[in-house]
Amino acid sequence: MVVLHVLFEHAAGYALFAVKEVEEIGMLLPQVEASVLNIGKFNSMVSLAAFFPFKSAQAALENMNAISEGVVHADLKLFLETNLPRSGKKKAVLGVSDSKVGAALQEEFDISIQTGGVVAEVTRGLRLHFHSLVKGLTGQAASKAQLGLGHSYSRAKVKFNVNRADNMIIQSIALLDQLDKDINTFSMRVREWYGYHFPELVKIVSDNSMYCRLAQLIGNRKELSEESLERLEEVVMDSAKAQAILDASRSSMGMDISPIDLINIERFSNRVVSLAGYRLELQEYLRSRMSQVAPNLAALIGEVVGARLISHAGSLTNLAKYPASTVQILGAEKALFRALKTRGNTPKYGLIFHSTFIGRAAAKNKGRISRYLANKCTIASRIDCFSEVPTSVFGDKLREQVEERLSFYETGELPRKNVDVMKEAVKEATDVAAEIKRKQEKKEKKRKKREQKMKELEANGDTNGDVEMENGEADTPVAKKKKKKEAEETAEAEEPAAENGAAETPGKKKKKRKAEAEQAAENEAEETETPSKKKKKIKTESVEAEPADESPETPVTEKKKKKKKAAE
Repeated sequence: MVVLHVLFEHAAGYALFAVKEVEEIGMLLPQVEASVLNIGKFNSMVSLAAFFPFKSAQAALENMNAISEGVVHADLKLFLETNLPRSGKKKAVLGVSDSKVGAALQEEFDISIQTGGVVAEVTRGLRLHFHSLVKGLTGQAASKAQLGLGHSYSRAKVKFNVNRADNMIIQSIALLDQLDKDINTFSMRVREWYGYHFPELVKIVSDNSMYCRLAQLIGNRKELSEESLERLEEVVMDSAKAQAILDASRSSMGMDISPIDLINIERFSNRVVSLAGYRLELQEYLRSRMSQVAPNLAALIGEVVGARLISHAGSLTNLAKYPASTVQILGAEKALFRALKTRGNTPKYGLIFHSTFIGRAAAKNKGRISRYLANKCTIASRIDCFSEVPTSVFGDKLREQVEERLSFYETGELPRKNVDVMKEAVKEATDVAAEIKRKQEKKEKKRKKREQKMKELEANGDTNGDVEMENGEADTPVAKKKKKKEAEETAEAEEPAAENGAAETPGKKKKKRKAEAEQAAENEAEETETPSKKKKKIKTESVEAEPADESPETPVTEKKKKKKKAAE
């Protein structure tokens, strides 16, 4: 007797269901398929044997990642070891929805695994009625668990995507192609629009970007003179061509143009020029990305063609998995299937035709050189994909081999053997890789030292504060000297004022005495202050008191003078 147990993976946890006697033939009947939708009838077919809830969202994510990769997680292994009956008269069969997980479980437990037939129908019913079959689990809680796990799983997949570097290349080359089309279309529009005013310029200047810059510079052709010849030469980079533009402007058959139309043409040509400038920046960015992600492929076939191959394959990993025969006709799928359908000649090359090698080969050798180049491209892409340290040594050596093969087809000169070239490449690559690793280690050491210094500075923050306080106390004598000087200057300024105020009344003397008494009271109240501050205040008060003592003497001297005058 065989007992079927079905493993069901849910966001809430693992569940093991025992399936009662089921006819595999009758399972395909529409009446039986409809009965799966009814919870009452389905409950009579299936019973819950065991349930293992996940402890946390992180544990659920780890288990789901393992299942998606076809690996048996430790939690799943423990759950099945504990709850799956493997001894007794009845033989246990485990039903699993995923064949990869089934193969991994069969290796782990040495039990018979079933994936199709009844298991698929039972799994469909379990997916529908799971929250009703497990006690304590509501439909709302199950849907929340599924939503949370779905979000975390998707976030992890995006974050740890192995092709994330390739994606930048794919988007860049797609944008580069789109920019080429747009710039070409817009340039033709500028040519047609400005051609009404200056039709002769189209024949003199063939480059689109240069034409737009000239339309922006010239504006109204009637205003063009000998003075603007230097600026024309800067744009055209040819004195004869600049002179031809100047001569053509004088005898042009174009119509007159209004200022508002000219402004619009200049604005549009400015946009086209800026787009052309951005295209150059984007091409430089693509070159830098290719040198980091696929340096050997870029060295062999060029950055643009290499990026097109990666984009067409979907990723560098996919390109590395392709055989050389597929890489050879990559991009010529339509021609291939048309040839197969009409029983004609299959294409010899696809995207690799844009490399310089095939164009340089003779017509009879184009097929042979494309096959050889596709072979080398496959080797380069595999080295780039699976090497730890990216270097362009192998790409340079492979390029030399293609060059030698081209010369062999033309002159008959025998190329070097592949084994000898690869030995040289491996030797050079190991040296370069060691140098790169040494530089990386140096950078890592510097970074660690910097972090350690930052931590020490943070840890010594309190001690630095104490040191600053001590420095502040040490600076106090300098501050005292400055204050002394300021007080002396104020005293000197007050002396003439006191002499001029000879008619000062005794009431003013009383006010000054009161002010001094109040200051003395404040000094007594501020005894809790630091000694350095006390000294400062006492000194400043003594300096201020000196002119106050001098001021009462002035009226006495004035009276003596008056008495002397009266006596005389």
